Amino acid sequence: MKRYSAFAVAREALRHHLGWERAWRSPEPQKRYDAIIVGAGGHGLATAYWLGKNHGIRNVAVLEKGWLGGGNTGRNTTIIRSNYLQDPSAAIYEKARSLYETMSQDLNYNVMFSPRGVLMLAQTHHEVRGYRRTAQANALQGVETEFVGPERVKELCPIINLSGPRYPVLGALWQPRGGTARHDAVAWGYARACSDMGMDIIQKCEVTGIRREGGRVVGVDTMRGAIGCDRLGIVVAGHSGALADMAGFRLPIESVALQALVSEPIKPCMDVVVMANTVHGYMSQSDKGEMVIGGGADGYNNYTQRGSFHHVEETVRALCETFPMISRLKMLRWWGGIVDMTGDRSPIISRTPVEGVYINCGWGTGGFKAIPGSGWAMAELMAKGTSPLADPFSLTRFREGRFIDESVAAGVAH
Repeated sequence: MKRYSAFAVAREALRHHLGWERAWRSPEPQKRYDAIIVGAGGHGLATAYWLGKNHGIRNVAVLEKGWLGGGNTGRNTTIIRSNYLQDPSAAIYEKARSLYETMSQDLNYNVMFSPRGVLMLAQTHHEVRGYRRTAQANALQGVETEFVGPERVKELCPIINLSGPRYPVLGALWQPRGGTARHDAVAWGYARACSDMGMDIIQKCEVTGIRREGGRVVGVDTMRGAIGCDRLGIVVAGHSGALADMAGFRLPIESVALQALVSEPIKPCMDVVVMANTVHGYMSQSDKGEMVIGGGADGYNNYTQRGSFHHVEETVRALCETFPMISRLKMLRWWGGIVDMTGDRSPIISRTPVEGVYINCGWGTGGFKAIPGSGWAMAELMAKGTSPLADPFSLTRFREGRFIDESVAAGVAH
């Protein structure tokens, strides 16, 4: 793989850009691999990358029924933060945040990581108490956050309205090293690095069945034939339940649509990420000038990749009160992603009842920020059978009552 650099750009400019290689190969599937990852989104590709880099397992195939990064990885609002309440959550998200900081250098691919800071608004007295509690928990966890007052919020985000009649701003939880990254670039960078290690990324290759012998996985059936493997990682977000059914077990998750939208581009006016959890709305400004807005999840199970009018109306109405200047903007694009939700709103990274099958799912509305940490933990679990980051998120916690409550206790799960 040729390295990307300023010198490479200059050299190719003189050659009319005819010397660039394909970023990753598109091979035909082999008959057998040491490991197969189902799902070529960010989490699946990160798992394959760390399997190769940390554990030397490089005879790996990543199977994708559509196109690389075409699921939730390309359908999110790109927020990165790690200020979670529970210790296991803070550990894996802080690992991910720290890996994002060096990802462009590690992958030799610009993922446009922007540590612009994340404000989580406290708009009720209950949220003030909750965020003060989270700030104390983060201090014990080694996660850099602080609770700031309304004046500091206004200083960080001048366009905000502090005294909205329904949603006044009473303060905020501030993580200065949170931010955003380019979602597509994360998937492309991992894909390029995996391909360079000799891994096969096979698109348009839907898995139609999982083969077992004696309670152990031996391979998968796909639209392009049967493929054998010793280890199988299922990393397919909202479709995790369908793949688990193929393997013969059930998951405690439900799939719903989460929606987002962007406005027409405007001049720079906001250089932080703001999350308003009272209305489940969050907003940042992209490098192109668009206001990137995230909304709520539908209240019913579905597999659609589009939004619903009542949610976008509810979210935009509340954000217009908090940010009056956006009220005259026009919506440019609107979409949805299929997210998988657990009862405690924490993920599942676990071995399964089928030997050799591992599952990574349940990230709900917070999957993008976790990609590098999730891949690190999943790869370690598949290679060693255990992982300090992954073990608390085992499937057995639901049977044993060891919930990692990031919904009721934390007040917010995304």
